[in-house]
Amino acid sequence: MSTNTQCLFPQSRYYGKFTPENLVFNANLQEFSHRVGIICGLETGGKISSQEAYLQVAELWQQLEQSKQNLFT
Repeated sequence: MSTNTQCLFPQSRYYGKFTPENLVFNANLQEFSHRVGIICGLETGGKISSQEAYLQVAELWQQLEQSKQNLFT
């Protein structure tokens, strides 16, 4: 990963019990967290409304729940 990419999209190490499913879910969770941070910044900066921010976060949450169901069932 290039330095610019690491700065824009940081990934933390995974310290939990290693299984492929846990590792993938951790990556999905970090992606969720990163995107929520961007949405919050856009809402705080007045670029999107609070309602739009809520809807986008709710959609991301549904995607995260679906990925968890797919990985752990």
